[in-house]
Order: sequence, then structure tokens, then C-alpha cells
Amino acid sequence: MSSVTENTAVQAAARERAMSLPLSQIDPANADYFVDDTVGHYFERLRRDAPVHRAESPVFGPYWSVTRYQDIMSVDTNHAVFSSDWAKGGINLFDRPMDQRRPSFISMDPPVHDQQRLAVSHIVAPMNLKNMELLIRERTCKVLDELPRDQPFNWVDKVSIELTTLMLATLFDFPLEDRHLLTYWSDVITSTKAVDPNALSDEDRLKELGNMLDYFMRLWNERVNAPPRTDLVSMLAHGAATRNMSPETYQGNLGLLIVGGNDTTRNSMTGGLIAMDRNPGEWAKLRANPALVDSLVPEIIRWQTPLAHMRRTAVADFELAGQTIREGDKVAMWYLSGNRDGQAIEDPDRFIIDRARPRQHLSFGFGIHRCVGNRLAEMQLKILWEEILKRFARIEVLSAPVRVRSVFVRGYSELMVRIPS
Repeated sequence: MSSVTENTAVQAAARERAMSLPLSQIDPANADYFVDDTVGHYFERLRRDAPVHRAESPVFGPYWSVTRYQDIMSVDTNHAVFSSDWAKGGINLFDRPMDQRRPSFISMDPPVHDQQRLAVSHIVAPMNLKNMELLIRERTCKVLDELPRDQPFNWVDKVSIELTTLMLATLFDFPLEDRHLLTYWSDVITSTKAVDPNALSDEDRLKELGNMLDYFMRLWNERVNAPPRTDLVSMLAHGAATRNMSPETYQGNLGLLIVGGNDTTRNSMTGGLIAMDRNPGEWAKLRANPALVDSLVPEIIRWQTPLAHMRRTAVADFELAGQTIREGDKVAMWYLSGNRDGQAIEDPDRFIIDRARPRQHLSFGFGIHRCVGNRLAEMQLKILWEEILKRFARIEVLSAPVRVRSVFVRGYSELMVRIPS
């Protein structure tokens, strides 16, 4: 693999600024920091000097950043104080007007959260995963075998998006010929014009999400009148806790499942290639011992951290790391920062494919909201790297990646690569 690094001058200047800026002026929820991948310097400063830090954001308003691993776990497991309820703000720092919010089980507290999550959790039961493994491998082989040789192409489009969209279509039993809609809707759900000027307006966003609901209502109506099947729409239509949910809740749960099945895996598929390119010693280590794929996969997910944060809202005053968080305050659990916390993870800034404890990371969340599809995501990545190893001695990364403008999704829109013959 070739090694293309980020602009070192930009990184050096960002680190100097992050370490010298008054704490009161630090706002890690700045999309510029994510586009140029300098946000890690600000997290390093906060972990050291203000692990629970209050910022005033021009986009998100006042919020608390929790940046250390153990403190994040404390918040993530204390749903009695830190709520994810959609009516209180949900899981994203951006406060949408009430008429634009949609409930989903990730933006609910117990016991409703537990009941609705259970309705879809069977999709990733061990037997279902085993049944899906052959199909995932067949599709992965086909996608890799059709990649061009000796010419540049965008890995994000041809591999990451294609594989995850095919998987999503399978989980929903969604018509394959329309699968591009799933990628499009995922991008619509996670973007906002307040962060990305190229995003849809609020009016157009609601219109597109209405189109999504209309499409999935047709699938619901087909399956609610048929015997239960093993796809997500059928599970929701027949689940005791979900079969009578409102269209708004159905729309919210669809959005959650689409984003959860799309953005996280697709950006880890790209991030893993970037990490391997920048660490040729790890690539050589993997080629010498392909069994290391088992520990490579969680290390990719930790290193990438495809969802940078989750938000909670305090429903009571609470003291954390010497700071008093007040009732009603917004709290960002920065998983990206927790995954770089040297107090919890040894050598956290290094990409090490044979870590002793590779699953010690926060990328899937923690506690009751831990990602329901984590094992499926790991299986997709494992199969991808197993099949890469069988085919390609090298994958050349030709230029630095282009990142999406978001403080929530840590993702990519372009990674130009070439596979030598």
C-alpha cells in the first residue's frame, strides 16, 4: 500500500491552537474540525484540562462535552438522569423544531425503548447472522471482482456504499433496483443545513422523508397482511410493541435502522482502508497472519468511530468530574474522544491490529443503547477484509480522503484508490 497523509502543516497549526486556546473558546462541535480531521487535538486538550466542558456553539447552543472514557460510560449507563427522549432533544446536538422530530427507539427511554428494540433485535440473532453470511460473502466477492485494475476509482462509491446498501436492502427486503434510495435517505436524515450549506432545506428534507415513509408504508401494508417473515419491515409490522405505532414513530424507527445499517459500516469500510494505508507495518502483519482479521475489525471500528457522539439531556442536576450539569442541559458523549483516552486504552492514537483487548471501545455505545447491529457490522467488515486478502497484494490510496461535513457522522464522500494488476 502507498501512504498518503493529511496536510502536516494543517495538523501542526491545529494542535498548537488547540493547546493554547482559552478553554472558554473551545467548541469541538465545529464541522470544520471534522472536515480537516483536526478535532482530535481539541479532544486531547479537553481530556487533559476539562474532561467535562461547557461550550457555547453558534450552531447547537450551550452544551457539555464529556471526553473521557469512564465519564462517557457513566453518562451512557445512567438513563435515569441522562435522557435520550426525542421530545427532550433526542440523540443529536442539533435541536430541530418539535414538528420535525420523529420518535425512534434509540431516542426513547425505558421501558418503551426496550420493547421497541426487542421487536427488531431478532434480525441479528446468531442463526440469522449465520444464514446471512453466505449472501454477504457472495456479494462482497462480486463487488471486489468487478473493481477496475490500474485505474483510479472512488472506494467509497464502488465498495463501501455498494456493499452496505446491498446489505440494507436485504435486511428490509427492499427492492434491489431501488436500493440507491436507502443511501440517499440516510444522507438526508443525518444532514442539516445549519452544519452543511449543501444539505436540503428543512422543507425539502421533510418532503424527502415523507417520500421515504410513503415507500415503506407500501412495504408495511404488504407484510402486515402476510405471515411474519425475517425482514425488518415484517418484524415491525408484527411486533407486539410496534405493530400499532404511529406513522411518525415508524418513520423515526426506519431512519434509525437505515442510518445504523448504512453510515456506520460504510464509513468503517473506508476508514479501515485509510488506517491500513497509513500503517503499512500492520498491513504486512495481516498478510503474514490472516487470522488477525478477528482483531483487525474491532480495531478499525475503534479507530474510525463512525458516529462521533451521542447526545443526552439531563433530567436532574448531576455532578460529573467536578462539574454540575443542570436539569435541561445538553450533554455530548464524544465517543471519538473516549476511544483516544490513554487512561482506558493503551496507545490509543496508534492503529494496532493485534491489540490484546480490541473490543474495548465505545463506537457501538454502551448500556441499553448499545448498537443492535454490532455483530452484523463486524461480520461485514470481517468478510470484506478476508476477501481483500485473497485478491489484492496492494491497494494504493492516491490522495487524502474527502470527509463529509458533519459533527455526528464521521464519514467520507471520496477516497481515490488504485489496484495494481
